[in-house]
Amino acid sequence: MRPALLDPLFAPLTTLKGIGPKMERPFARLLGREVPRVVDLLFHMPSGFVDRRARPTIAGALPETDVTLEVRVDGHHPAPPGRRAPHRTFVSDATGDLVVVHFNIEASFIERMLPVGATRWLCGRISLYDGMRQMTHPDRILDAAGLAKLAPIEPVYPLVEGLGGGQVRRAMEAALARVPDLPEAIPGEILANERWPDFKAALHRLHRPADLADVEPMGAPWRRLAFQEFLAHQVTLGLVRAQQIEVGGRSSSGDGRLMEAVRAALPFSLTLAQETAFSDIRADIASDKRMLRLLQGDVGSGKTVVALLAAACVIEAGRQAALMAPTEVLARQHYETIAPLAAAAGIGTAILTGREKGRARQAILDDLAAGRIGLLVGTHALIQPDVVFADLALAIVDEQHRFGVEQRLTLSRKGESADMLLMTATPIPRTLVLTLFGDMASSELREKPPGRQPVDTRSISLERLDEVSDAVGRALAGGAQAYWICPLVEESDTSDLADATERHAVLKARFGPRVDLVHGRMSGTEKDGAMARFSSGETRILVATTVVEVGVNVPNATLMVIEHAERFGLAQLHQLRGRVGRGDKPSTCLLLYRGPLGETAKARLAMLRSSEDGFAIAEEDLRLRGEGDVLGTRQSGFPGFDVARLEFHSPQVAAAREASAHLLARDPHLSAPGSEAVRTLLYLHGRDAAMRLLSAG
Repeated sequence: MRPALLDPLFAPLTTLKGIGPKMERPFARLLGREVPRVVDLLFHMPSGFVDRRARPTIAGALPETDVTLEVRVDGHHPAPPGRRAPHRTFVSDATGDLVVVHFNIEASFIERMLPVGATRWLCGRISLYDGMRQMTHPDRILDAAGLAKLAPIEPVYPLVEGLGGGQVRRAMEAALARVPDLPEAIPGEILANERWPDFKAALHRLHRPADLADVEPMGAPWRRLAFQEFLAHQVTLGLVRAQQIEVGGRSSSGDGRLMEAVRAALPFSLTLAQETAFSDIRADIASDKRMLRLLQGDVGSGKTVVALLAAACVIEAGRQAALMAPTEVLARQHYETIAPLAAAAGIGTAILTGREKGRARQAILDDLAAGRIGLLVGTHALIQPDVVFADLALAIVDEQHRFGVEQRLTLSRKGESADMLLMTATPIPRTLVLTLFGDMASSELREKPPGRQPVDTRSISLERLDEVSDAVGRALAGGAQAYWICPLVEESDTSDLADATERHAVLKARFGPRVDLVHGRMSGTEKDGAMARFSSGETRILVATTVVEVGVNVPNATLMVIEHAERFGLAQLHQLRGRVGRGDKPSTCLLLYRGPLGETAKARLAMLRSSEDGFAIAEEDLRLRGEGDVLGTRQSGFPGFDVARLEFHSPQVAAAREASAHLLARDPHLSAPGSEAVRTLLYLHGRDAAMRLLSAG
């Protein structure tokens, strides 16, 4: 059981003052959990900071910088009745004048906050409008008492629509009050050498920084938290490896009939890379050691077919296989590829997602438990407690980086000594493979299937948007289909990025009902309907967010337009580009950017134009931006990690591995009293599966 000491951290976020059901929804989106907890907020790392110690004069304040200004309030100019004009407040100091602008706020409220003749301190960003300095919606309006309480350095957090920075900071203050004193899990000599604060102090210094170093990724507080997260992960890997050795595996060796039947049903021959990977996997499955193998394949390299052949190996031995994907779209795409090939070979298959309910779901569960289903494809629904296999031999996890160790282990434990094959369409740099998976066996599919066309990739300024629309029109006239990718679902007051709903409306006004829309907030039925219409050719343009990044196969789609390409990671852009060039026709990818571009963005777009090698792109992406983008997920942290950022903290991985090895050599089951701190650490960082390995022996 989780130590009671951690209960305050694992309480729902709604137990904090000021966070009710209405506020819980945006926090759930921000923190990526349906029911966010206090610990999720505490591990929500800053993306930057504002130095409130910068207090220039009005004349000395640089435009587009965050400053704190001491001003005298000279007068107000409210918005005329019935007009959407802003309320303007005129303030000054000895060096110049400033206009404070507020939209959609009662004039009386502003006038109470900024009484004429009073001295106030304004925290916010200076900008120029018609040559006049102005500050729109200041972050703070303070009197002398408020100024005395102002934090000298203020963390800036990633946000979502419906959630402001002030709301996150207030919630963070309440969360910090819940942090208990935890037993120290990091070895004393490391703490002494690094001069790191303890866990509680590290969180306080990170979220309430007194110095710039406190909030930087290479500062002592962040490095300490990253190291303990690496340590928890390495201990988990060590326990998994030890259990695999102790428990052993079960050989699944058949006569080859189903495997050959699948091969005979394929409309193409396997590439040499596919043959090599399958040969290694088949040997692993036939051995009496449990397989734990990573199958990396570039976009369109044919991982699904290799997975089906592996499944055929265990099914012909009288056992079962499962393939788990992170999204319903991807799971159904896999099933559409697998089902006809499996049917031709006489393999019973089914799909299980959140959409299968009631009698239909129960029928699948009954067939699964009776062994009538050889291969079950699905989403997280596969790891629900009532999903019982007759004899699961092979657990295949696709886009594995979107699942934690916990979820992968839960699937594999549904079978006795089940082999595990992890797959990714995002090539992972070797540095990351070591960090995420330890000494796992790895296979790579670097060849493209025959007939794949190279994609002509170009970068174009958003100022030429009309020309791009014209090009899309010409492509449609020639019978082609096109994707149009936008970074947001709906327009946000705080962002000028393109949104999918607005772009859909604009393109539909021009091209009519041939334009469709798909994004992550739609239901599974709605998304599948949009994808089916596009796949069948009923619609010709699909406006989408990155929900189409993986698992969508429309060979007739030959044009990919990506708006604000500078905002995406290299690997994610490569994944999106991989949606075209899947047929026998020449394809084009247009990367639309808003200038001026920074050096990193320039390098990213140049790399994409010059290469279609996903492995080379992954290495370059890690160098340019760090692992969050390499693995196609959020930009802070990488899969299964909330705090650690590999571009800053990778040198700590080796030390964490060494510390983990010493801990487990001394106490393999973490049963000694001295290992209590490490057990607590595993629970703190969500490695509950590791603890269940211990309790299950």
